[in-house]
Amino acid sequence: MRCLVVADLHYSLPQFDWLLAAAPQFDLVIFAGDALNLGSAVDFRAQIVVVTKYLSRLADLTRVIFCSGNHDLDERNPEGEKIARWVAGIREFGVACDGDNLAIGDTLFTVCPWWDGPLVKARIDDQLRAAAAMPHRRWVWVHHAPPADSPTSWGGKRFFGDAELLGWIERHHPALVISGHVHQSPFIQMGSWFDRIGASWVFNTGLQPGRPPVYIVLDLAQDKAFWLAAGDAQMIDLKAPLSRPAAPVREAPDWLISLDRIADPSLARPASAAG
Repeated sequence: MRCLVVADLHYSLPQFDWLLAAAPQFDLVIFAGDALNLGSAVDFRAQIVVVTKYLSRLADLTRVIFCSGNHDLDERNPEGEKIARWVAGIREFGVACDGDNLAIGDTLFTVCPWWDGPLVKARIDDQLRAAAAMPHRRWVWVHHAPPADSPTSWGGKRFFGDAELLGWIERHHPALVISGHVHQSPFIQMGSWFDRIGASWVFNTGLQPGRPPVYIVLDLAQDKAFWLAAGDAQMIDLKAPLSRPAAPVREAPDWLISLDRIADPSLARPASAAG
């Protein structure tokens, strides 16, 4: 299974367009939160309509997972906690979203909402406890914020991660945790796009403007993870111990060559014209 991972697109429509073009090459697209942008001049309700259409189209192309991030919160529950109520609506398109578990073969994906208070946090705790009892060989969590005290949550002056998530990882030992939220972590000293907490690999895509977005590809059949940013391509072996820095990608897989063509239309020549 090959998974395309993005996060923090923040209503960048060129990045959403790239995602639609790239999706058919993957068995699963994992969108780890913050599809919307609270700072945008575009009305929040209009953003929800547009992003919902994109997610619907994406689900026509491949399996899709989406978890809410802090920019996706549009309402408050009766207890006053902020929630992303609109996200539940994308489930009708077949998108696995907040609170869901999705089994693909022997891999179980657990999709966690953004939590803003004790009630939603308690629901995540219950969700993880219940999912732990489900049959699986590999367990993958999608949770917008990365764990506390990890290079994946380092912001340059302090960590911006979730201490509760760190505790849940140490309690349940998932194989992989997919996140975003801290935009600069992969690009700054002491930060990283990957980390390991016990037996659990943790990832944060990071954010760059333009097309394509920063993205991670998880090749679960080969136990490899790739991180692709502007002018940089790195990979790690998920079967090996944690080691830094990641290795550069020296021989691009076919899917990466194809994605480069999507990113740069000048490279998208017919195969018969290739020199």
